[in-house]
Amino acid sequence: LKGKQAVVGVSVPRSVVVCGCVISLELTRCVRIMSKMWSNSKYSLRNNSKPYNLEKINKRQTQQRSRTYGLTSAISHDGPKLADVDKNERLREYLASYGVFESEQETQHRCEVLGTLHQLVRQWVREESLSQNMPAEVASSVGGKVFTFGSYRLGVHNRGADIDALCVAPRHIERRSFFSTFYSLLKAQKQVKDLIAVKNAYVPVIKLNFDGIDIDLLFARLPLSKIPNSFDLDDDMLLKNLDQKCVRSLNGCRVTDEILRLVPNVENFRLTLRAIKLWAKRKTRNLSNALGYLGGVSWAMLVARTCQLYPNALPATLVNKFFLIFCQWRWPLPVLLKRVDPDRLGFPVWDPRVNLADRYHLMPVITPAYPQQNSTFNVSASTRSVMVEELKIGLAASEEIMKGNCGWECLFDTPNFFSKYKYFIVLLASSFSPDDQLQWSGLVESRIRHLIATLEQNTSIALAHVNPECFNTAPLSATTGQHTSNCCSMWFIGLRFEKSTLNLDLTYDIQTFVENVNSQARKTNMLKEGMIIQARYVRRKQLNQYLPASQLRRERTSPGTNSSSESTPSPRPLLSPPLVHSMQPSDSLGGNKLDFQNTTI
Repeated sequence: LKGKQAVVGVSVPRSVVVCGCVISLELTRCVRIMSKMWSNSKYSLRNNSKPYNLEKINKRQTQQRSRTYGLTSAISHDGPKLADVDKNERLREYLASYGVFESEQETQHRCEVLGTLHQLVRQWVREESLSQNMPAEVASSVGGKVFTFGSYRLGVHNRGADIDALCVAPRHIERRSFFSTFYSLLKAQKQVKDLIAVKNAYVPVIKLNFDGIDIDLLFARLPLSKIPNSFDLDDDMLLKNLDQKCVRSLNGCRVTDEILRLVPNVENFRLTLRAIKLWAKRKTRNLSNALGYLGGVSWAMLVARTCQLYPNALPATLVNKFFLIFCQWRWPLPVLLKRVDPDRLGFPVWDPRVNLADRYHLMPVITPAYPQQNSTFNVSASTRSVMVEELKIGLAASEEIMKGNCGWECLFDTPNFFSKYKYFIVLLASSFSPDDQLQWSGLVESRIRHLIATLEQNTSIALAHVNPECFNTAPLSATTGQHTSNCCSMWFIGLRFEKSTLNLDLTYDIQTFVENVNSQARKTNMLKEGMIIQARYVRRKQLNQYLPASQLRRERTSPGTNSSSESTPSPRPLLSPPLVHSMQPSDSLGGNKLDFQNTTI
């Protein structure tokens, strides 16, 4: 948006903002101009693919040999061969078959939506300024800006993906106004649906659907009198004297922009990241940071580090090198894209030499923007074992692809979670209404990683593998054969026991987990009548009571996998009853009622 201040300065009649229903011709023209500007800005990405020119690549390769990306020199500066170009085009075609690239029309629509949102932010800031008795001329010049981050800013968003955005306002605009007057302005727009304000979240956010596009909008106010359209967030000193909520809101944009600056070739990085994200989603069903797996930004940083080590390689080669590097990585050695900046402004920075808690992180991937943090602090021993195992399988598959023995479909085969384990814990969260269920299931899911950590401390359990996929259905009743609840969510935890395990009692572990969830619900005034958690221990042959056969059937496995992860038979552990726990609020909601039920294995 640099150099466009004169265009953005077009004023909009105040009546339009107040009524929110009739949009003037002037506003329509302004929005159209804004959308064109946005489509040409660095915060709007297009999926334009150009054929690879080996001559240009080799010329760039010669220029880059003297340059170091990241903390160490590159492993190889070798450029691509003709065979690599062919594999790369086949990779692009395979990804396109999964719909990871959106059309030009869809891209333009996103630009228009962001342009409209940007203009609404500027008009809201102007109205707030006028309400504080600021002169009209000054109020029209204080600005306000929308930044994007996450997968959209990185240029790796799929069709229908949401947009992570940040509203930046000058110092005289309060956060409470963002959740009141700006919320009302959004509510008045006919294109806006599903508007939700989450004020008390760790990172406060307004969620909305704007003309068919889901947007998560954060807010940060900076200690500046104006926010011009040429403004960016690169300077660390912008964080000085900011509150933690603003720092956390700014962090997403700053990290995303820093990642793009630290990779040698942005286009190669983007296609490689698209491939790795698709692989991760098909292997774990979900990019779930909450359950202890890696989130999108963590995968982006791992791919960025691979690009730094092979600056001239094409995405097809980079995918193979990604698996080669990280299936052999000596965890908990941290992955760093640059040297950690010293603490200059008093914000906590990841440093295991100083912070005791940082020493216990199992798979640290450190964000490159100040204040540097570990993006994978939720990873547990079990989830790390699962991911490392999948990385090894991915290496075996990519090696076969590079040799020409199979196509890219070998890498993206989906494993069958339910065939890997003989024993499972099924967590069920149910409630009386869909609205209650949305909140209740979200809370339970956010606490599952704590249950996994507790199970890992049991010496009889070798692995506790939680399936990130949440199944929004109720199990069948053993007596009637009907679904037991209308609103129910289920998660499955696969258990692998030590061979010497003969007797195991998980009663205390499950009870503690249930009590912690209910305690958290009471603290946030979420707990309502009908909200119940159940934990059941089942064998594989009993899973048909919970899921249809279509979801339980064995699927093709990737190269290098065994037909069963438990090929060596081990003694079947006997769990001491009571094993299944059901916990719900009492009638008065003043306490909890325990209902213990025995189960026969």
